[in-house]
Amino acid sequence: MFDHVGIQVADVDASVSFYLRVFGALGLHEAMRFDTEGGPVVALASAGAPQLWFSPARGRETRELHVAFPAPDRAAVEAVYHEAVAAGVQVLHAPREWPEYHPGYYAVFFRDPDGHNVEAVTHGTGPTGPP
Repeated sequence: MFDHVGIQVADVDASVSFYLRVFGALGLHEAMRFDTEGGPVVALASAGAPQLWFSPARGRETRELHVAFPAPDRAAVEAVYHEAVAAGVQVLHAPREWPEYHPGYYAVFFRDPDGHNVEAVTHGTGPTGPP
């Protein structure tokens, strides 16, 4: 559905460091960086073309975004959770299954440096993996 998403943030380098650390277990890496008059613009990817772009905010953001990253399995969701805890991130919901979404929806939710709700999720049917 989406080719890429751009997020304006208060501190590009802090946000990039956060996302690389916490979502590194999902293969997220810096794919592109360039300077602009307002500050750096950085693109992250997990495979192929850059999919997540960070640029300097022009003002204070007051709306909460929600971004979910696909994980291949529950172990990857757990790895993201452990990195988030080690980084001192505010965990909104520890990893668990969310049957109200659908059976096998296993996710962790927490806040990024700008207060956005970010998630790592797998859609498998249980500990053994996808259907």
